[in-house]
Amino acid sequence: MKLDMKIAVPTRDGVVDDHFGHCAYYTIFAIEADGSLRSSTLPSPEGCGCKSNIASVLQAEGVRVMLAGNMGAGAKNVLERHGIKVIRGQRGEVEQLVRDYLAGQVHDSGEACAHHDCH
Repeated sequence: MKLDMKIAVPTRDGVVDDHFGHCAYYTIFAIEADGSLRSSTLPSPEGCGCKSNIASVLQAEGVRVMLAGNMGAGAKNVLERHGIKVIRGQRGEVEQLVRDYLAGQVHDSGEACAHHDCH
């Protein structure tokens, strides 16, 4: 079956993690041409997301969309430079979120995280 796209979601306990850079892991959904989903997980790197190599790792995995909760402008810019479209302000169970995105029901909040607590 032909792969149509891959979507990554920063995850903690099966739901969207509120902070991209400190999530427990990334759930990567492979969406087949027929609309079926396959998921896998990718451990989150140590430290802050925008200062890690996660953007290049996700790009190498074929991810083209990131559905995220809160995210600072720096992380968003890094992901977008790696060809990953970022949609912020998301919440809830990750598989349902991806299904909602595929149905055209998910939009970017337009808001960047106002604080940055990486040290």
